[in-house]
Amino acid sequence: MRKVCVALLCTAVAYVAGQAASSKYQPGTIMAVKTHADSNSAESPTTRYDISLRVGNTIYVVLYTPPPGTYGVQYMAGEELLVLVGSKTITYNDILGNSRKVPILSRRKSVSEKRAQ
Repeated sequence: MRKVCVALLCTAVAYVAGQAASSKYQPGTIMAVKTHADSNSAESPTTRYDISLRVGNTIYVVLYTPPPGTYGVQYMAGEELLVLVGSKTITYNDILGNSRKVPILSRRKSVSEKRAQ
């Protein structure tokens, strides 16, 4: 019985360690905020934004829809936040600590400002 408990405990520890390694938040910087192209349509009364976010050496453009009653996202260029990059979404925590996901519209490598000479 003791061997079974030890084996289960080792398996659980390995599983948790694998989950923690695959879900690491990284620092990101908001590079630009632009009004989304179809935000003025009658179908969508809420203004949505294309936010360019640099994470490591990649620039992601995500579609952000602000929650009702919030404003000011258009002034957030230069802000830093922790993000979790997925295959189709980026997850971040809002000011209240709630986890939010935004869809990735595009991604590209960022151009290094320093060039090899």
